[in-house]
Amino acid sequence: MSSDEPTLDTLLDRNRGWADSMTQSDPEFFSRLAQQQAPRYLWIGCSDSRVPANQILGLMPGEIFVHRNVANVVVHSDLNCLSVIHFALEVLNIRHIIVCGHYGCGGVRAALHDSKLGLIDNWLRHVQDVRNRNRAELSELKDDHARLVRLCELNVLSQAINVAETTLMQDAWGRGQQVSVHSLIYGLDNGILHNLGPSFDKPEDVLRRKGELGW
Repeated sequence: MSSDEPTLDTLLDRNRGWADSMTQSDPEFFSRLAQQQAPRYLWIGCSDSRVPANQILGLMPGEIFVHRNVANVVVHSDLNCLSVIHFALEVLNIRHIIVCGHYGCGGVRAALHDSKLGLIDNWLRHVQDVRNRNRAELSELKDDHARLVRLCELNVLSQAINVAETTLMQDAWGRGQQVSVHSLIYGLDNGILHNLGPSFDKPEDVLRRKGELGW
């Protein structure tokens, strides 16, 4: 451990300091938070430590439900992700699902270059599927950086479509539940979120978007 790396005790001390400051600014904050969570947003994002959902959206604890994995992938056989979506829709009655990637994603870069990293290679095959489906577009770009930028965007769009095409979302829309799926991407270099929209509010929106993308 480097000399400037916080120890566990340091982290625990920081936690107590944070809890004290929250209580001082809002004495009822934790008692109110302990009663229930009532977020209106589900965030499906990358595990990258530089992309914390609450902070970059300016939201407090309790305001956003979060699922994260390497390269913000949504797979129809991933019971972990599907369970999060199910809980968000059925129990929390969320109104917005945000699929958020980020530029310069290491997982997307590995998928773009067929890098061999070990076990995670199997997970990143899903991103390679996005790459393969869009080879023609990617090959027309001027350099490797441009291809990485675009694949990061295409991966977000693909995973948002995957969310919208789950039986969970299709059933929610079928019963008239008002919930939208959004595609966002985050710039590590400036902290800005970009909307890759349009959002999906019903099944027809998904079909239209797939047609626009040639998928």
